[in-house]
Amino acid sequence: MTMTGDTPSNAIIRQHADVIAELLTIPGRIVLDIGCGNGHISRDLARLGVGRVIGIDPGAKQLARALAAPRIGTECYVRAGAEALPLPTDSADVVLFFNSLHHVPMTLLDEAFAEAKRVLKPGGSVLITEPLAQGPQFELSKLINDETEVRAIAYEKIRGADRYALQPRTETYYVRDGVHPDFDSYRLNSTSVNPTRADLFAAHEPELRERFERFGSKQNDGYHFEQVMRVNLLENI
Repeated sequence: MTMTGDTPSNAIIRQHADVIAELLTIPGRIVLDIGCGNGHISRDLARLGVGRVIGIDPGAKQLARALAAPRIGTECYVRAGAEALPLPTDSADVVLFFNSLHHVPMTLLDEAFAEAKRVLKPGGSVLITEPLAQGPQFELSKLINDETEVRAIAYEKIRGADRYALQPRTETYYVRDGVHPDFDSYRLNSTSVNPTRADLFAAHEPELRERFERFGSKQNDGYHFEQVMRVNLLENI
């Protein structure tokens, strides 16, 4: 695996789409956005000129948000899990896991990598962007969603991706500047990703509001929470 000059300590704030465009040649390609959530990355890909972007997510509520957003271009959405992709073999140029690999059930990670390998064309790419278990955004959400363990397990699978005939190529880092207009917006987004969190928000609301104020940087457009992201590029061999 080739490391770039970026490390968690010197990573800078960047836009997701800029990082994707720098690492991949995607105009005209077929891209799968696995764990697409509300579709914001799928829409970014459409703006970048992807030939066809297919957003895939197992959550009905998240897909409803994706479908309700104005269509940019070639994006479409399918309800499915990463372990059972509803696509033909050798049909995609890129498989993207943006902030989603660690959300795949740990018992299904092997199947998810096998499916990514299956649907990729020879020479295709897997791009995996994962948050590190540190920083303001992580500390904000840690009380209701401590992902330290699952993120570590997901990274071990990435580092061992050659067992699926997916060759690790590069690893780099950048900072995502996440913005929540207010606490209620943060709660809505979090519970849309996982509706079971609603009870946790109700049970811990005073402490969560305190953490929101403490770890957020209040600016004119809302509260900013930085998060260091690690990007791994794999090649289908």
